[in-house]
Amino acid sequence: MSSEKIALTQTVQKGGCAAKVAASELRRILQQVRFPPAHPALLVDGGLFDDAAIYKINEEIALVQTLDFFTPIVDTPKLFGEIAAANALSDVYAMGGKPTTAMGILAFPLASMAEHVIVDVLQGASDKIAEAGANFVGGHSIDDDTLKFGLSVTGFVKPSQVWTNAGARIGDHLILTKALGTGTMTASLKRQQSQEEDILEALQSMAAVNNAIDFMTADLQAAVHAATDITGFGFSGHSMQLANASQVTLSIQAEKLPRFTKTFFCLEHSFLTKAHRTNAEYTEPSIDVSNLDNLHRLLIHDPQTSGGLLLSVSPEVSHAMIQALRSKFKSAEIIGEVSPRQDKAVVFE
Repeated sequence: MSSEKIALTQTVQKGGCAAKVAASELRRILQQVRFPPAHPALLVDGGLFDDAAIYKINEEIALVQTLDFFTPIVDTPKLFGEIAAANALSDVYAMGGKPTTAMGILAFPLASMAEHVIVDVLQGASDKIAEAGANFVGGHSIDDDTLKFGLSVTGFVKPSQVWTNAGARIGDHLILTKALGTGTMTASLKRQQSQEEDILEALQSMAAVNNAIDFMTADLQAAVHAATDITGFGFSGHSMQLANASQVTLSIQAEKLPRFTKTFFCLEHSFLTKAHRTNAEYTEPSIDVSNLDNLHRLLIHDPQTSGGLLLSVSPEVSHAMIQALRSKFKSAEIIGEVSPRQDKAVVFE
């Protein structure tokens, strides 16, 4: 068996961040768990569904810690490793930090899959970790029925420069750094209605490291008041969580939401995942979609894998921020603004 012939998406039922436990189910489960009291040095925990934990070491340095893994979302092993790594590294960038070390989490069917497949997965991940300037320092593996891979990532950030999803300010402009549509486009791949070369735009986006902070001056970094990355709960779920954590309402111009060239084509042909439905159910009480047509409703619920960063930034610098980001993130767009809290957390216009 060669890595060119195996189609990894055909070996699993669900792929990428669409395989996440539905947000409503996850919340119900977590509410039943008794967690220990937070240490005073723990600046950010999972209470507001932020992207990573922040643990203050001293006034100059804080630890950023996260973990992410999933089943294959693409057919090519090396590309799967690249996307899984970029997706895991993203959580550190979403907190304003820089990744430093990464450890692999691997489940691999030894009896049914050739060894070189996992070599390619690990090589893809290693290349992305190196691109981020971090170190691949080990990990843990098990023999399992299906391939799963991801990373536990540790990074650092100055405590005074942490980005969270709770700091959005009224009047801020909202920036999204990547296009939407990875869920529906990879669903078409899994259904064998497209090949990887047909959705190259989405694949390249998923494999792109979310190192937006590397393209910002110190002044631009300081102008980011809140941030999150858009992954399995879709734009709707992650924007809602940011609005709720910040106790504001996000006013979104739906036509400004960047999308891939074939996103609407795939949505029109009903290349959907379970997450399209569960994301809609999760957000329905808290968002206003009354002004959206059906395609835009599907778009905002589309589960992203290694999606873009949603940044809430000072309006005085938003256009300078866009210019800086577009040197790496060609789809970066100002998509709305932060308003005083209304009945709904997110209003789509």
